[in-house]
Amino acid sequence: MTSKHLTIKQLTQEVGGGLTPRMVRHYHQLGLLPEAIRSSGNYRLYTDADVQQLRRILALKSQGFQLEHIREFLNSPEVMSFDALASQLQQQYNSVTEQLARLRQTASALEEFLERDKDCQANQLQALEQLKKVEIESAFGLQNLEQLWQGLDATSNVQPEDISESLRKILPDLSKKNEIERDLLSKLVFACGDVSLVNFVKLSKDAIVSARHNLKADCQIVADVSPVVAALDHTRIAHLGAKVNTLIDDPHIHSVDEAERKFWQDKEWFEKLKQLTPGCILVIGYAPSVLISALELIEQGQLKPSLIIGMPIGFNHAPAAKRRLMHSRVEYITTIGTLGGGLLAAVALNALVGSLIERPDCHCYLSHRE
Repeated sequence: MTSKHLTIKQLTQEVGGGLTPRMVRHYHQLGLLPEAIRSSGNYRLYTDADVQQLRRILALKSQGFQLEHIREFLNSPEVMSFDALASQLQQQYNSVTEQLARLRQTASALEEFLERDKDCQANQLQALEQLKKVEIESAFGLQNLEQLWQGLDATSNVQPEDISESLRKILPDLSKKNEIERDLLSKLVFACGDVSLVNFVKLSKDAIVSARHNLKADCQIVADVSPVVAALDHTRIAHLGAKVNTLIDDPHIHSVDEAERKFWQDKEWFEKLKQLTPGCILVIGYAPSVLISALELIEQGQLKPSLIIGMPIGFNHAPAAKRRLMHSRVEYITTIGTLGGGLLAAVALNALVGSLIERPDCHCYLSHRE
């Protein structure tokens, strides 16, 4: 760090993080940066304090904070109380979720149109042409509009839907993914009905290699709770010779809260986790504490799974556990943030099992590893 004055170009280079002169000027306008001193030629000059302020702004921005809240936070003369900060974040969260809801409605409308086969598309084009002529200023017009969509929906029942074709039309470009990963992602999207999930699924470099190798070797498959085990394809797993076990083997567990409490209260399950066979595949779809404990045991050398499918549910511990998983030395398949659940975790394993049975000699994943 230097104490001399910096030009705006030198400032952006010093701060880094993709900062541009245009962004700096914008931050001045918003009050995020104080007015800079001027050179004799009227150019803005910046100090080390400006560099530090901009780095704080970029750090908060990278965490998803809006500029308005960053300004209030950084310009507050006193240390902000937790309640005040939580109130600001709650407002931002509400704003973001409202935007997401509107975008989701738009995406659903586009998906509904793009997913239709040729006959249905022709009917929808006719409906859209009629829509141009509908007067919707009055309640009567809205009634006509509703009748129009009801008629369109009725045409969807005249023939079976080609779901695979529909999905191909709306999935993002997966050409850089190998065939096995494309199949995995497609099945996960089928399971939740949300194409955007593709952007939140993360695989380690050798996750597929490790999964196929160990499934061929009749490895042990261990799910965290019974509902996840119930969603596994036991027929195909048995065909491969693999064995399925339940970690928290309590049939009365039906929720994440119950799984979390059971794992914490009864140390039997932690001891059972330590005794799993090396090379096993862990399928965690409920309890984030199971994933956290597994990662701790891996770091201590007391647990050596070949793959962890880590998709526990939760709004605090689960995202943190997944981030820790992605920074671990174990192969993994996971989802970013709060997305996940027992069904998705089971679907991920079922997809790997299915692709191994259907394409046992496929080696495409070896040349497409990122």
